[in-house]
Amino acid sequence: MKAASAVTDLSPILEFLACPTPQAWLDEALKQQEVLLIDHANCEKKAAATAMNLLYRHSERIELMRMMARLAREELLHFEQVMKLMARRGIDYVYLSASRYAGGLREHIRKSKPDSLIDILIVGAFVEARSCERFARIAPLLDEELGRFYRSLLKSESRHYQDYLALAQRYAEEDITPHIERFRAIEAELITSPDPQFRFHSGVPA
Repeated sequence: MKAASAVTDLSPILEFLACPTPQAWLDEALKQQEVLLIDHANCEKKAAATAMNLLYRHSERIELMRMMARLAREELLHFEQVMKLMARRGIDYVYLSASRYAGGLREHIRKSKPDSLIDILIVGAFVEARSCERFARIAPLLDEELGRFYRSLLKSESRHYQDYLALAQRYAEEDITPHIERFRAIEAELITSPDPQFRFHSGVPA
């Protein structure tokens, strides 16, 4: 954790999340590093797609478009970096079914506008924060190349969660704290409950 702290201060993220990644997930990740990398690539691709979707759907919100354009560029760069790392290790990019995590968060997004946008942004903050926390937790346990790569992602991932939160508060017509708390509880349940499928954002291995 010392190496991660040298890159970015993780304390706000650890306070934002309701729970740390369970040790059982870390143990499983070390056993399934190929799946970890393939799903990590998927996560980066999906994060870029989410940012682009927000950018196209909310062209009247200039600050949102600016932040999402930068986020999409960074996520696609990370996707390319993961793919190159996989190629060096002889890992094929194969189809993996999606984890329950993102869908489990999205099903609680409110339907009415602008509430739906606020919830989408809050969900984005939790996804980015959890990604950052997991990079930091697992980096010291990996080989030098992969550990160094994951530590290099911490700064941008921590900023992404802050950008999502800032946008949610900017466009909300009310205090977003109750909605953050609502998703904090949902996210913690997804992370700490038994999960039959191992993925980058999966829960405790069943």
